[in-house]
Amino acid sequence: MTPTIGIVTFPGSLDDHDALRAVEVCGLNAKPIWHGSDDLDGVDAVILPGGFSYGDYLRCGAIARFSPVMGEIIRRAEQGMPVLGICNGFQVLCEAHLLPGALIRNDVRTFVCRDQLLRVESVDTVWTNDFTEGQEISIVLKNGEGNYQADAETIRRLEGENQIVFRYLQQNPNGSVNDIAGVTNQRGNVVGLMPHPEHNVEELVGPSLDGRGFFTSVTRFLERVSA
Repeated sequence: MTPTIGIVTFPGSLDDHDALRAVEVCGLNAKPIWHGSDDLDGVDAVILPGGFSYGDYLRCGAIARFSPVMGEIIRRAEQGMPVLGICNGFQVLCEAHLLPGALIRNDVRTFVCRDQLLRVESVDTVWTNDFTEGQEISIVLKNGEGNYQADAETIRRLEGENQIVFRYLQQNPNGSVNDIAGVTNQRGNVVGLMPHPEHNVEELVGPSLDGRGFFTSVTRFLERVSA
């Protein structure tokens, strides 16, 4: 049976429909989930999309973290359900403590929007197992607060336990420590990154199709666990 991926819409989400389309383009079932629901309605995995949840008031993702749906997402993620946080979704995952660290204002003090070259650092996650370690991919980047930071001990742990998933290549666009573009939890089922793979699945709208690897990866994982 074809897996179903739920895409959460918060007030202020703007890439939720892009994520829904990307899921469908990559051959999966997509199901919208409203932030006010406390039921994931039988989905196999969840994507927290990009945007400006609750207008980015207080801190990016800080209010969205307390949406009713997040209680169930946290519970299911701790049981192993795949969760992908993209841009604002990454910020929400950090605020919910499903991922370590925090995202702060870009060091260049401007919104950055460009095609970004990344290196895949870990293929030991639900969302990256169809890539190869060291593979270089091009993914759209667009953020104003994508500067990933954590205390020195957390960074040492992430580096030592293979929890850095992506690094920026050629130029660090936002000041993230150690050029970190994405991280995972210890179990490898929760991944967050600032670039937008949902914008790189169709030739019409992107210079690469590298975003498809995220969706083929989760498909492989879900098919394996359901076999």
